[in-house]
Amino acid sequence: MTDEALERVVREEWGRLIALLLARYRRLDLVEDALGDAVEAAARTWPRDGVPDNPAGWLNRAANRRVLDRLRAEAMRQRRAPLLVTEAQAGQERTAAMADTGDLVEDDLLRLVLMCTHPALGAEAASALTLRLVLGVSTYDVARLFLVPEPTMAARITRAKKKIVAAGIPFSVPGADVLPDRLDTVAQTAYLAFTAGYAPGSGPDLLRADLAGEAVRLVRVVLAQRPTEPVLVALLALMLLQHSRRDARVGPDGQVVLLADQDRSRWHTDEVAEALSLLRSLGPARRMTQQGAAYVVQARIAAEHATAESAGSTRWERIVQHYDLLLQVAPSPAARLARAVAVAEAQGPEAGLAALDQVRMPSSHRPASVRAELLVRSGRVTEARAAYEEAIALCRNESELAFLHGRLAALGRSSP
Repeated sequence: MTDEALERVVREEWGRLIALLLARYRRLDLVEDALGDAVEAAARTWPRDGVPDNPAGWLNRAANRRVLDRLRAEAMRQRRAPLLVTEAQAGQERTAAMADTGDLVEDDLLRLVLMCTHPALGAEAASALTLRLVLGVSTYDVARLFLVPEPTMAARITRAKKKIVAAGIPFSVPGADVLPDRLDTVAQTAYLAFTAGYAPGSGPDLLRADLAGEAVRLVRVVLAQRPTEPVLVALLALMLLQHSRRDARVGPDGQVVLLADQDRSRWHTDEVAEALSLLRSLGPARRMTQQGAAYVVQARIAAEHATAESAGSTRWERIVQHYDLLLQVAPSPAARLARAVAVAEAQGPEAGLAALDQVRMPSSHRPASVRAELLVRSGRVTEARAAYEEAIALCRNESELAFLHGRLAALGRSSP
C-alpha cells in the first residue's frame, strides 16, 4: 500500500514539486537531487510510520530540508555568510530575466515546462529533460525509451541542465506576443517523444506505447495550465486518436498488424470519443499557428480511420483531400508517403505508385515497403520482390524485418 501511494504521488506530483522548489531556490543543480532524496526517505519511513495525510506536502518539506542542508554546507565550505534567504528575499533578488509578471499563468509548472523546452536546447535534449523533470521518468527509463545507454542519457540530461544555467534560460513565462510560439515548441517536444514511441528504431521492439503514453501525459499536464490553447488541444486530439489503437497494432506473435487487419474492438473508444470532442471544441473559426493547423489536419485524418466501422468503409477520398491540405500547411516526405497510400486505397495501386514517385526518403525503408505492397496488388511480382529486398536492406527493426521477410516469402515462386 505504501509503495503504491509513493509511486502515485511521484507520478502525479513530481513536476509540480520540482517547480515549487525551483521557484524558491533557483538552483536546478540542487532541487532534483533533493526531491530524489526525499522520495528515498519516504520509501524508508512510510512503511514504518504510515502514509502521511498530505504525501506531496511531506515530500516538499523533506526536499526543502535537503536543499537547505546543501546550502549550509556550501556556505561553510566557502567560509562566508550562509546563503540562506527567506522566500520573500529570494523573490526580491530574482533578476529580471528570471521573473515574469505572472499575469499569464499562476502555476510554476508551466514555467518549468517552458524552461525545459526552451528553443536554445535541442529537440531531443528538451524531450529527455522534460520527461525527467516534469514527469519524473527515471534516467534509466528515459534512456530505455530513447534506445540509448543509461550513461549516454545521463550525460545528455546533465548537459541540458548545464546549458540552462550557462545560457541563463529563465524560469519564466514569456510575454503574450511570443507565448504561442513557445507553446508550439512544447507541443513539438511532446510530439517528438510520442512519435518515437510509434516509429520503431533498431532492436526488437516494434512500438513503445509507454513512451507515447508519457508524451500524452505531458500534453495533459501543460493543457491543464492552458486549457484553451489551440495547438495543445489539437495535439492531444491527434495523440489520443493514434494512441487509441495501441493494443491492436501488434499481434500475439509480436508482428505488426496493419491498420486494415486490426481488431477494432481493441481500440480504446473512450479516447476516440475524447479526441473527437476536442476537435469539435476547436471549431472552424479558431485562430492558431501553422503547427496547430497541421495537428488539426492530421487529427482529422486519424478521425476518419477511428470512426470508420470497418476498413472497407473508410472514406479514402476524404483522407486524400486532408493530405492535400496537410501538404499545403506542413509539407513533409512522411506526409507525401502517407498520401500515396491513401491514393492507392482510393484510386487503385497504379495511382498510388504514381504518387509514390514524388516521395524522397533515402534512408528509410518505408517507401520501398509501400512500393512492394502496391506492386503486388498490381500483379508485378518480380518488381515487388526487388522492392521488398530493398526495404529489407534498409530496415533496422527486428519486428518489421520479420514482417517484410514474411511478405517476401509469401510471394513464393509466383510468376511475374
